[in-house]
Amino acid sequence: MRVKDLALLSITLIVSITVAWGGNPCCSYPCENGGVCMTKGDNYYCDCTGLDFSGKNCETPTFMKRIKLWLKPAPSTLHSLMVNNKWLWNIVNNIGFLREYVMKKVLTMRADLIDSPPTYENHHDYITMDSQFNYSQYTRTLPPVPSDCPTPMGIWGKKEMPDVGEIVNAMFVRKEFLPDPRGSSTLFSFFAQHFTHCFFKTDIKKGPEFQWGGHGLDVTHVYGKNKHSENLLRSFKDGKMKTQVINGEEWPPNVDKVPVDMTYPGNVPKENRFAMGHEFYGLLPGLLMYGTIWVREHNRVCDIMKKEHPEWDDERLFQTVKLIILGETIKVVIEDYVQHLSNYNYKLMFKPDLLFGELFQYQNRIALEFNHLYHWHPLMPDEFNINGTKYNLKEFLFHPEVVVKHGMREFVDSLSKQRAGAFGPYNHGPFTIPVVRDLISHGRKLRLQPFNNYRKKFNMKPVKTFEELTGEKKLSKILQNFYGDINAVEFYVGLIAQKRREKAMFGETLVEIGAPYFTEGADDQPHM
Repeated sequence: MRVKDLALLSITLIVSITVAWGGNPCCSYPCENGGVCMTKGDNYYCDCTGLDFSGKNCETPTFMKRIKLWLKPAPSTLHSLMVNNKWLWNIVNNIGFLREYVMKKVLTMRADLIDSPPTYENHHDYITMDSQFNYSQYTRTLPPVPSDCPTPMGIWGKKEMPDVGEIVNAMFVRKEFLPDPRGSSTLFSFFAQHFTHCFFKTDIKKGPEFQWGGHGLDVTHVYGKNKHSENLLRSFKDGKMKTQVINGEEWPPNVDKVPVDMTYPGNVPKENRFAMGHEFYGLLPGLLMYGTIWVREHNRVCDIMKKEHPEWDDERLFQTVKLIILGETIKVVIEDYVQHLSNYNYKLMFKPDLLFGELFQYQNRIALEFNHLYHWHPLMPDEFNINGTKYNLKEFLFHPEVVVKHGMREFVDSLSKQRAGAFGPYNHGPFTIPVVRDLISHGRKLRLQPFNNYRKKFNMKPVKTFEELTGEKKLSKILQNFYGDINAVEFYVGLIAQKRREKAMFGETLVEIGAPYFTEGADDQPHM
């Protein structure tokens, strides 16, 4: 019997067992290659419409698709090609049309993995109109696990999920600080944190599936979440933002002068409550640092534009510079931040017109899974050394005045010299443990599908054993005791547990899922 026939027989048996248990036949996720499972009485069928696959489970590729799959390298092969062979990439980087061609392929191949228009939202495990038009919710790449399945993960694993606290204590708690093996700095950690708040605006009062902003890189972290906040932050003179001078340096104004919504506990003195575009930017000095840098940059560019166009009024200067700041943000993110993340020898580039005339959707919806994936709290160390003065996280949290005390230059220089933490197990500090507990609990409430289902969705082979996932025996044993079946491992737990990729900060799954989300989100912006 052929391998394909054996696989089909296995799926049929699994579905039969599920039906015998009285469960939904789609709980076994029988449809392959993007096929949509549809129940029909006690049976199911797979809708393969628009796919290059057919068959009961959308398992049979067309002749042309078979050739493409045969020629297509595995994600691990492409990664190895990009992080090695420096001599080859030196040639590509110095030949304009070759560099542009590679960048175009990077963008289109990544973005092609994201469904557009969006297909799912949290309140239904099937396609609805809300998935397209309800912008108050995150979209979803995969629908929720059907509520009538035999187990919380479909048909795999135990009938009751393992206790969140026990999982966190066993594989998340930091016993000693583990530094990033590639030498990333805490300046990078804070850039990642400030960047996530550009994308993810969870409205936690409504629920973890809701969000309050636009679905893209809309620079609300600089200009505020709505027109009212933006107007409060503007000076209405020469297009500039309001600032104040402390110790000879320019900083955002205080909340008592500019009453935008900010998240400060009651014990923070009013002189330390800075008004910024994002209410979380008072959380840590590193966020105030980046918020201040962008406000200063806005005002600097305003001076340049006023000199170039003395006839422009305040409104035109402000609106034009806001576009420029958006473009600068994307350029820095792609050519510095993502370049570091990828560790590619190929030099990434921000050149929006590369996609003009290409089949590319200039539309984005932030996915719930992207939000969960981007919880990188292990990157934060236990303490910060600012020019010889050490601060633990308790002394750092809700103390934005620390950056003002040391001054921007000294603060930035110190962060650039301190190592960030390694992303992975056993490396969440005490102040971020409650966050990861909530994250795993939210994943269960939102009925996120198993880790392996996301690998299949993003063209990766499912991992077959716990040891294949982790690359070692101790952690694989812990996971096996908790979940019992590799196909029952939760999404974020799988991301944390996966062994690190060659010359990378993260495991394969996080990169191969995160890159398409980022590409779609960053390239849906207006271009001047």
